[in-house]
Amino acid sequence: MPACAPPRRPSPPPLLLLLLALGGRRLRAEPGDGAQTWARFAHPPSPEAAGLLHDTFPDGFFWAVGSAAYQIEGGWRQHGKGASIWDTFTHHPSAPPNTPLPSDTQSPPPPATGDVASDGYNNVFRDTEGLRELGVTHYRFSISWARVLPNGSAGAPNREGLRYYRRLLERLRELGIQPVVTLYHWDLPQRLQDAYGGWANSSLADHFRDYAELCFRHFGGQVKYWITIDNPYVVAWHGYATGRLAPGVQGSARLGYLVAHNLLLAHAKIWHLYNASFRPTQGGQVSIALSSHWITPRRMTDHNIQECQKSLDFVLGWFAKPLFIDGDYPESMKKNLSSLLPDFTESEKKLIKGTADFFALSFGPTLSFQLLDPQMKFRQLESPSLRQLLSWIDLEYNHPQIFIVENGWFVSGTTKRDDAKYMYYLKKFIMETLKALRLDGVDVIGYTVWSLMDGFEWHRGYSIRRGLYYVDFQSQDKKLLPKSSALFYQNLIEKNGFPPLPENQPLEGTFSCDFAWGVVDNYIQVDTTLSQFTDPNVYLWDVHHSKKLIKLDGVMTRKRKSYCVDFAAIRPQIALLQEIHVTHFHFSLDWALVLPQGNQSQVNHTVLRYYRCVVSELVRANITPVVALWQPAAPYQGLPPPLAKQGAWENPHTALAFAEYARLCFQELGHRVKFWITMNEPYTRNMTYRAGHHLLKAHALAWHEYNEKFRPAQKGRISIALQADWIEPACPFSQKDKEVAERVLEFDIGWLAEPIFGSGDYPSVMREWLNQRNNFLLPYFTEEEKQLIQGSFDFLAVSHYTTILVDWEKEDPIKYNDYLEVQEMTDITWLSSPGQVAVVPWGLRKILNWLKLKYGDLPVYIIANGIDDDPHVEQDQLRMYYIRNYVNEALKAYILDGIDLRGYFAYSFNDRSAPKFGLYRYAANQFEAKPSMKHYRKIVDSNGFPGSEAQGRFCPEQLTVCTECGFFHTRKSILGFLAFLLLAFIISLSLIFYYSKKSRSYK
Repeated sequence: MPACAPPRRPSPPPLLLLLLALGGRRLRAEPGDGAQTWARFAHPPSPEAAGLLHDTFPDGFFWAVGSAAYQIEGGWRQHGKGASIWDTFTHHPSAPPNTPLPSDTQSPPPPATGDVASDGYNNVFRDTEGLRELGVTHYRFSISWARVLPNGSAGAPNREGLRYYRRLLERLRELGIQPVVTLYHWDLPQRLQDAYGGWANSSLADHFRDYAELCFRHFGGQVKYWITIDNPYVVAWHGYATGRLAPGVQGSARLGYLVAHNLLLAHAKIWHLYNASFRPTQGGQVSIALSSHWITPRRMTDHNIQECQKSLDFVLGWFAKPLFIDGDYPESMKKNLSSLLPDFTESEKKLIKGTADFFALSFGPTLSFQLLDPQMKFRQLESPSLRQLLSWIDLEYNHPQIFIVENGWFVSGTTKRDDAKYMYYLKKFIMETLKALRLDGVDVIGYTVWSLMDGFEWHRGYSIRRGLYYVDFQSQDKKLLPKSSALFYQNLIEKNGFPPLPENQPLEGTFSCDFAWGVVDNYIQVDTTLSQFTDPNVYLWDVHHSKKLIKLDGVMTRKRKSYCVDFAAIRPQIALLQEIHVTHFHFSLDWALVLPQGNQSQVNHTVLRYYRCVVSELVRANITPVVALWQPAAPYQGLPPPLAKQGAWENPHTALAFAEYARLCFQELGHRVKFWITMNEPYTRNMTYRAGHHLLKAHALAWHEYNEKFRPAQKGRISIALQADWIEPACPFSQKDKEVAERVLEFDIGWLAEPIFGSGDYPSVMREWLNQRNNFLLPYFTEEEKQLIQGSFDFLAVSHYTTILVDWEKEDPIKYNDYLEVQEMTDITWLSSPGQVAVVPWGLRKILNWLKLKYGDLPVYIIANGIDDDPHVEQDQLRMYYIRNYVNEALKAYILDGIDLRGYFAYSFNDRSAPKFGLYRYAANQFEAKPSMKHYRKIVDSNGFPGSEAQGRFCPEQLTVCTECGFFHTRKSILGFLAFLLLAFIISLSLIFYYSKKSRSYK
């Protein structure tokens, strides 16, 4: 493929295929069509569309990285270089600070400058080696105008400056990397600023033309992509209107618009110069790098959409419409700015129109969220959505070829090589580019990460970093050290995107026939209201007047014995469970309801009877009850108030009280409950070490109580249920992040798991970490306690909801955990729920494998797994996506990894007890099945995800044996009544026969 040829166009989506079939080409777009973008993206996409797109970029796609001369070159007075406006600006007392100002610093640090920066001028081989390691196809860099023409235009060019750029270009040629060269990246020679007032003077275009011609003549044979000016918005507005950037002119808005006017005309002259004099022999392309933000309406109204359109007109359209449409400014600008905006003559419009061979787009923090004038948002909301901006450009400017020539993010200046935040923003932007290309049909030909290395960051000085390579600015040699983002980008270029991988594909298969399919309810609502048939009062129906039942005072029927069916709330709940087709139901008892005082001095027998009826009715319905004795909950941590007020789990007496409570539950419910949980999801992150110590002993006491006194007769199983979310290293290439992730896992899970399922003592990682910090609050177990706790389980029960990324770098102090020296974060490309819980199905498989590696091949139950969803959305698509993918990852763990997985429980049963999490919504005392319930039921009925080869296989129905639920046992009253009728019938027949015979004898 020739160097200047565009890459192969992406495969168009179905809508575009239809348009191509109808018209032979894409329909022409007109200015203003971009407004369709907001309506198109107004509704949240399906979970499948919102997640990661597993696809690759077209063959020949440009993978690039960029830099700017003043940011990285240094050598500001070396080998005859002239001064630039940034040299002058940064040596001024009001220049940007070198580093963030510490709170205890009395005087500001010295101004930051680009005098040395990354010292790129003296390190051509170093920089190009970095490019080689990345594997990029293109490198965007800028030429320092003052380095090749120290006085701007007059006099002979600087031979050393020309030699530097020739060396760089020659090295790129050796590596097979195409240069993308920017002529002007903000560093105007100071002499031109002094002599002409800079870009405020239209005659500067002639000097720019002379400079451009020199570059075309000297370098054009090796350069096929030229950028005339970088980000004219920033140059004009912040260089000459606000004065925030060099040359620091605090002029008027009128001056800003005048400078932009001159920049457009200067660019057009350079394009025509190249087109007429150099394109025939050099065959390159020329454009201008336009920066933009993205904006979303506060509310989806026509007015707000028009304001968003206006915002983009005032920033991007200011330059793009003259170049790509008609040589003139957007109508909204001309209408709103009146005399502030200069006018183009007809000849100037013809000169400007069409002077861009491709759309060179810059998107990122150089403009967005930093240098965008607040007034140009028009009271709407800024958003970092690259995909929507690409779609808008595609529609607004009639489907141009788009080359993203600058994109990326930033991290703190103190962050070193594990730049997780930067890496995940990079992933987000590249993913959005892929979606725009593959799903929206936008013709994106290349992508450029900004930047190659850390450097001087304009108004931010060195307080932020944007490079793929880390530079220690205090060092002498200034080596380039690859960051995690560099390794990520290198890997992505090698794969050409995000190709489908086996681990990303769903697995077909089924679980064992005795697999436990369940659903969870934190606490069942104890409703002891009896049905109307238990009322002993006698009523008279007033059929003539009020038409109501009138209670007869003093008249009552004989009170009958009550039965479980008399509790009106139980049967409807059982019916809902049967509708899901689950085999198990997991819920927690309320300790405070059963024993209000925390001991058996006051036992609530009504509540106990209610629980007894619940489990009896479950067993009768062939649903196995899974009963937790305790679960933390407000207001008293799930404890009886007297125990909570006496120190809760901090008090060792609470462990003894729990054992007493457990014994009562085993006595009252154990004949029907065969699946016990002692503690359900004790939350370690807000628990003291002393409380955790007593909680472990309480669990062990309850387990041994059951094991020794109740198991022989009741033959049940008992264990503890731990919350086990996966902790993933934010930078997968970082050994420090891996160590941090392991540390958090041990503190989150190992704290309670290791004593029970492992050594009988706390994790060594945990003890060593605390001792290093002189924290000796973690208690010690006696040998007797270790023996009590170790092995006190029959299975491993875990609840799992999400995955959390951890990084050792202190990027965001607010989210940094100083105690564990860890920064928690999320991958912004992950799906997330309305409650900001990340949906990461593969995390379930990883935690199951980690548990197996740590504690051996134990029988495992996923005792709770679920997500919140928008209660106003009828189709709870996110929950369906969540359940399907998490269950499939559980299947992979079962089939591919050999995890002894015995069951899966969906969280939660209904919205009444767990708002937004339920499979049933609850309103006006009515339960209504959500689509996710039926989706889960289908998985339950299929016992997983059977493939075509599994068709015809089925599991025999497993019925739970209930010794007290046999036909005769459960129908005593009915059988008694039938026996009475039979006896009465026999006696009646006998009497009839007797008197009939006696009557005949009289005759």
